[in-house]
Amino acid sequence: MTVKLYCFGESGNAYKVALTLTMAEMDWEPIYVDFFNGEARTEAFRAINPMGEVPVLVDGDMTLTQSGAILDYVSSRTGKFGGRSAVARREILRWMFWDNHKLSGLAGSTRFLMNFMPADKRPAEVIAFQQGRLKASYKVLNDHLASNDWLVGDAPTIGDFSCCGYLYYPEPFGFERKDWPHIDAWLDRIAALPGWKAPYDMMPGNPSDRA
Repeated sequence: MTVKLYCFGESGNAYKVALTLTMAEMDWEPIYVDFFNGEARTEAFRAINPMGEVPVLVDGDMTLTQSGAILDYVSSRTGKFGGRSAVARREILRWMFWDNHKLSGLAGSTRFLMNFMPADKRPAEVIAFQQGRLKASYKVLNDHLASNDWLVGDAPTIGDFSCCGYLYYPEPFGFERKDWPHIDAWLDRIAALPGWKAPYDMMPGNPSDRA
């Protein structure tokens, strides 16, 4: 059965799920959510996800939200990218929880403020503060990858797919791959996996659609 992924191209959290579904070779179809025109706040969408967010995964009678929970579900359902032991599984979850709090949560909001908020409403001090916190997160990730090809073990996992989500986007938000060579090499390793596509090639929706 083909699963449905409610998503839009600009969402890094949706991209994590789209990438994992593709890598795990699950049949899926994107359902475009017109986020920038308020669709996620409509009663119809909140009937699907009361949190008013993407991604949303619908697999038969099951509806699941929040990217971390969805990645864990896809891994459990397919037996792929979940680590080779209970210890590895917990380490993967540790990186995913870190990502949600220290990396993606900051990167997503900073990118939004810098690129999708009207220029006259962009809070410069908030952006600078968040970029400082992000720099500390990039250092944690870069240092770990200095001696590891993947975040956990010797193969890619949902931990990698979670943490990489926002780092492939072209819009500026204070992340320069050249400044973080071990992250840069890791992103190249992920992009070399069969089926990989950049966010705007994997999901419908692109800033150029609103230009």
